[in-house]
Amino acid sequence: MAGDGNTTVNSIIENIRKSQQSCKNGVVTEKKTSIKENTNVVRGMPKSGRFWKSNKERFSSINKTKGLRQDFKKKTALRLELKRTKELSKQAQEQIKQREVDRKERRRLNIKKTEENRRKAEVVQVITNSAKLKRMKKKQLRFVQKQDTNSAIEANK
Repeated sequence: MAGDGNTTVNSIIENIRKSQQSCKNGVVTEKKTSIKENTNVVRGMPKSGRFWKSNKERFSSINKTKGLRQDFKKKTALRLELKRTKELSKQAQEQIKQREVDRKERRRLNIKKTEENRRKAEVVQVITNSAKLKRMKKKQLRFVQKQDTNSAIEANK
């Protein structure tokens, strides 16, 4: 134990001599406690009992590094590549929209054609006697329509 005491005393004396020599040289060094040294200090059991929780640092104390900066050539190459991909995606979107519009137009034309064909295929029977309408049953009356037959006849000619 006596040997331990001597070594600590000797180390203190050496530190004092070094500090005196640095003062003679005109350089004064002060020891500042850093944040890292404070975090290494063993703390007691937390009041909450959650021993696994570490001591949190404030956001302002965190040193952030600026990201790696790319040179101008790489930046321009990336910009061009991004521009190309955007144009390609825009073209693909336009093609999809155009297909959809074409499909809708074809559907409209098909509906129109089927309607015209249905009208052409109709068998028309003109009822001149209105008393027949009164004798008809409900089911037959459902199929009766009022139409201008003169315009239909002229359109077929």
